Parts: sequence; C-alpha cells; structure tokens
Amino acid sequence: MYKPRRIRKVLIANRGEIAVRIIQAAHELDMQAVAIYTDADKGNLASQLADYSIYIGESLAHKSYLDMDKVIEAAKKANVDAIHPGYGFLSENAEFARKVAEAGIIFVGPSDNIIKTMGDKAQAILKAKEAGVPTIPGSKVIDNVEDAILEAKRIGYPVVIKAIAGGGGKGIRVVPDSEQLRVQFDIASSEAKAAFGNGGLYLEAYLPKARHIEVQVLGDGENVIHLYDRECSLQRRRQKIVEEAPSPTLNNKVREELCQSALRLAKLVNYKGAGTLEFLYDEERSGFYFLEMNTRIQVEHAITEMITGVDLVREMLRIADGEPLRLKQEDIKIRGSSIEIRINAEDPENNFFPSPGKISEVFYPTGAGVRVDTMLFNGRVVPPFYDSLVAKLIVYDEDRGMAISRMNRALRQVRIDGIKTTLPLFKDLFQDCDVVKGNYHINFLESWMASKNTNK
Repeated sequence: MYKPRRIRKVLIANRGEIAVRIIQAAHELDMQAVAIYTDADKGNLASQLADYSIYIGESLAHKSYLDMDKVIEAAKKANVDAIHPGYGFLSENAEFARKVAEAGIIFVGPSDNIIKTMGDKAQAILKAKEAGVPTIPGSKVIDNVEDAILEAKRIGYPVVIKAIAGGGGKGIRVVPDSEQLRVQFDIASSEAKAAFGNGGLYLEAYLPKARHIEVQVLGDGENVIHLYDRECSLQRRRQKIVEEAPSPTLNNKVREELCQSALRLAKLVNYKGAGTLEFLYDEERSGFYFLEMNTRIQVEHAITEMITGVDLVREMLRIADGEPLRLKQEDIKIRGSSIEIRINAEDPENNFFPSPGKISEVFYPTGAGVRVDTMLFNGRVVPPFYDSLVAKLIVYDEDRGMAISRMNRALRQVRIDGIKTTLPLFKDLFQDCDVVKGNYHINFLESWMASKNTNK
C-alpha cells in the first residue's frame, strides 16, 4: 500500500531545459522545487520558476554542478527531501547516488548499485547476456594495446574502441586495421579518463549501416514496464540531434522482440525509475544488439511521452516517493508519431562552432501537437561553459507523414535571434527524401552533410 508522501521539496541538481522540465513536474505533484545556479546561470529560467534557488559556485561545472559535496550541502541547506539529477552532470554517478542516500535524502533514480552495474558498459553487457539479450560481438575490458590487437583479430575489422564509462561520443574510435588500432587505443583511453575518470576500454564489431534504437523502461524496484522504442540514428559525431518515436523501420514482430529483450534485462536488475536501453539494429542481418543502458531520464524522453501519454518525469518522482508503479504493460499503447529536434547554440555553417551570446528575441511555434522544452527567453545570455542544447522542438501527429509535415510547419515559425543555432540544418534535413522515407542509419547524417558541403 502506498504510504503518505515523503517528498515535499525536491532539489534539481541540474540546469537548462531539463531543470525547467523537472520543476514543472514537481509543481504538478504539489512538491516545492529548489534550483541551483552558478555565476553564469544567475537569473536563468529554472531559478525564476523554482520556489527557491541556491547559488552553487563558479561557472565551471567541476566547481559547481559536478561538485557532489556542494550539491548535497545546498540540498541540506534547503532542507529538501529528494534530489533529482536530470541528465548529464552527476545523473549516472554511483558515488553521488550513494552520498545522497547517506545524507538521508532520496535520490530520484535507481540505487547506486544499479548505476554502478549498468553504467559500466562491460558489466551491463554481461548482464544482458545473462538476460538472454543479444549483444554485439566484442571483448572484455582491455588495458593494453597488444591485447586489443589480439581481440580485434578475433572479432574482425573494422572494430569500435569504446570507453566502459560515460557517453556523449567520448572515448569512441572506429578503426579499420591494426595500425590504426595502435594509434587510437591510447588516445581513446586518455580521452575517456579525462572525461569520466575511467580510462577502461573494450572493443566491438562495427556495423556502419546499423540503426540506433532505444527502449524506454519504467520500474519501481519490483515491477517494470517498457514504453516502446525511439529511433535515434540521425547523429553527428555520435551525438543525437533528431529522435522519433516509434522507429519507422521496425515491424511489429521485431519491435515486440526488442522491447521484451529490454524488459528482461531491466527486470533482471530490479530496475527503479526511468531508464533507457540502447540497441543497434542491423536491417541486413535483421538482428538487434544491446549497446548500453542509461540509468536516468533521456534528453529525448518527450517523444515517448507524446506517443504513450505517460509523463515520465512525474512518474519518476512518484516512484522515488515510494509509490508503486501505477501502470501495467497492457496500459501502454503507441498512438501516432512524434519527432524531436535538439536546437543547439552552434553554427552549422561554420563546422558547428559554439555560439554563446545574448538572445535578442525568441519566438516559438504554437498550435496543436507542438511542444517546446527550453531554457531561453528574451534577453537571456547563453553561457559558453556548458552543453550547447538550448531548446527541444517536439511535434506529434496521427502518423509519421503528418508529424514531418507538422515539424516543417513549426520550423517555418520558430525564430531565435542573437545567436547562431542549428535550426537551418533541420529546415534542410526534413526536406530530404531519404529522411522523409525513413531511409537512414547511424552514419547517414554526416554523409548527407558532407555531400551538401561538396555541392555548395
């Protein structure tokens, strides 16, 4: 039986659009929200919307948002019951989750043990095998280049060098032969260690025309459900820029097999909170392969919310509050199609060079089936210290064709003045016939951009 509410006040250990999103969900559950901010983020939208805001330190992330002790100190100062980490920063840091719990504060997400196990890609793959989930041919953790060469010979070239920790495309290298493997191995290890504090690497077979598909799960530590799939194959430098739900490439049989595989793995670890299991789907082999699990809310969670009608952030807070999972698998249906674009403060005409600065004017599209998750407002300064994501434009419609049409309409209306953004890229991209037909893969976007630049 559900006990009386424990969470009356929650601190959001994050910034930007995800902090705004969590504040909105907290308020809808009659919870007070506490924002944290730095010198660069003073007066940001999250601080304006929260019930309270607390200064967390200097602009550099390692002196503020990544400082576990400062975040927990702020939580104690505000006398909160819970901390929601959002995505990025400390969201998948097992030590932070442990410290939060030790401080007597509820961590909105899985336990530190689950984060530690599933956040380590090598351990996660072992768990996937235990759950009978297909995995890409690969190696165990490798700590020297000579062992890497032996493993690569067994797997077969080309191979991908991957960091066991972290994400965002860091610590990843595609190598065609042993000569390049020798060159890239130590570079990848150093990059991973600098980014995540862990230089451990492993190898996987490379599937150049695979599609990146993920499955959303939600659990309460005992029961787990899936909320179907998302297609995330349109990527630049292994960073997603467009996502859609459901995937346009899966038939019902493969979709069911994929979702059930994800569910088996989530159930095996008694998953609690919102999580995402990522796969590669190779159409030529008609097979899917587990990649990793993200033990947090995803940037692209909105498109799942649109096609299922489930507010994932709100459910995370309810579960953290001790409420059992309110939904059963039979309650979850796919309705229509949703597409999301990530609007970044970058100049696509200048090799995506960062474009921080002051927003002179912003105008968002409105109308049926259009949603904007954002941190921007007129006069706001986009700082240069953090991720370049400033807004997400999400559309929903009865089917994929109409969703693309609605996205094109929304793109004609949206305007962000004062800085360069990636909006021009999307205006061209959704006119491409292959994108409209859903004929793309993980390397499509970079080839498309190279072809576009060649034809200028």
